[in-house]
Amino acid sequence: MSDTPHPLNVLFLCTHNSARSILAEALLNDMGKGRFKAYSAGSSPRNNQQPNPLGLQVLQNAGISTEGLRSKSWDEFAAPGAPQMDLIITVCDNAAGEVCPIWPGHPATAHWGYADPSEGDAPEAQKLEAFRQTLHAIKRRLELLVNLPGDKLDKARMQGTARELSAQ
Repeated sequence: MSDTPHPLNVLFLCTHNSARSILAEALLNDMGKGRFKAYSAGSSPRNNQQPNPLGLQVLQNAGISTEGLRSKSWDEFAAPGAPQMDLIITVCDNAAGEVCPIWPGHPATAHWGYADPSEGDAPEAQKLEAFRQTLHAIKRRLELLVNLPGDKLDKARMQGTARELSAQ
């Protein structure tokens, strides 16, 4: 049973919103058990950007829904009427160093860096394994987040809690 009155909204940011942030969004929505609602976005997704097919394959192989996943700009979440975020986590170094929009409600922020599993010219099987390893690395950190007691997730303490998890 949830010990928070409403789900905590978490936004995962990356540059293109095609790999790491998509994996994190799908994972947290699967693991969050109603305590969390995850979203993802990119600071500069390419025109017609789509989630990486290898990322979608790894999620499906893990039994995690890919329904509704799409690449989108972070501007979508800074617009009027967008869901208000409680926590924003950058998952790539580029997005961590960029100037973010002003987020309504001043959410907690943290950086959880992961290498880009889609980078380079490796054979597809090797890239697929990189996506699988990235999925498991993100899952380990998210398991810690979703199992935190409610008092660690209140607005006043979330900033420190999210940053502590970046060292995990």
